[in-house]
Amino acid sequence: MISEKRFLRRFQESDFLYDFKRSPVTIVSFAVVVVLFLLAVFAELVAPTNPFDVGSLNLMNGFTPPMQPNAFTGEVFPLGADNQGRDLLSAIIFGLRVSLFVGLTAVILAMVLGVSLGLLAGYRGGWVDALIMRAADIQVTFPSILIAMLIFGVARGLLPPSMRDELAILVLIISIGLSEWVPFARTVRGTTLVEKEKEYVQAARLIGLSSRQIMLRHILPNVLSPVLVIATITLALAIIAEATLSFLGVGAPPTEPSLGTLIRIGQDFLFSGEWWILVFPAATLLALALSVNLLGDWLRDILNPRLK
Repeated sequence: MISEKRFLRRFQESDFLYDFKRSPVTIVSFAVVVVLFLLAVFAELVAPTNPFDVGSLNLMNGFTPPMQPNAFTGEVFPLGADNQGRDLLSAIIFGLRVSLFVGLTAVILAMVLGVSLGLLAGYRGGWVDALIMRAADIQVTFPSILIAMLIFGVARGLLPPSMRDELAILVLIISIGLSEWVPFARTVRGTTLVEKEKEYVQAARLIGLSSRQIMLRHILPNVLSPVLVIATITLALAIIAEATLSFLGVGAPPTEPSLGTLIRIGQDFLFSGEWWILVFPAATLLALALSVNLLGDWLRDILNPRLK
């Protein structure tokens, strides 16, 4: 109990919390991310309806404007209804869950792969370092979205048609994760090259610790600060990449639409007057990506000792 009080007191007096309180933009961004994350987690409890329950849809509700009663059924939808009569607010909340799930898991995959390869390249050096970094150099010459599309297309081509929709989300996660590992690897490699020459690593070698123990127990904890910043920024990129792939029709399946899928559906009706089908999902995606990016920028500044 005493240790918990001390930890709480130290956190309240920390520079981290002090700088957070002095940044209104960061506070607003954090609030937006938390609200959207909670909406996604508790979608079944928050959403007015389940928009993906085909049996509950009424095509007569299609194209109902926001906050206006439908001419046939009299139902009112806060953000309107799409072409299938789905409550757009519920569709956005459930679509937000898919986008966040894909983004978070893709970032975790990219982080694990990039940190592992960067740690190995920086500590081992030699041909191992050259091989990993040349692979990173080759990949970085192509836009990450093209790499993701290539991996997604090859993976779907190898799967039997009956399993493509079932494994579409998994393939999407792997595609985005494999396209975003390079920043993690480069950053960790550079930090590892510095850390492995320090005295505590030399002391670990003298007492007989293996290379694996030195990398995991001693070097890895000291290279994680920049990784947190990269992970935050990469999360925004992964969410946008998922939305882009889904918008192009090669991402989330129609049975589990994400924000990108909803935007793709909405753009078909933008110029016919049903603007809300596109605007509200696009605004949600913009708010999420921008807020995560702003949080990443703040973390980069607060964790960079050169800016103190």
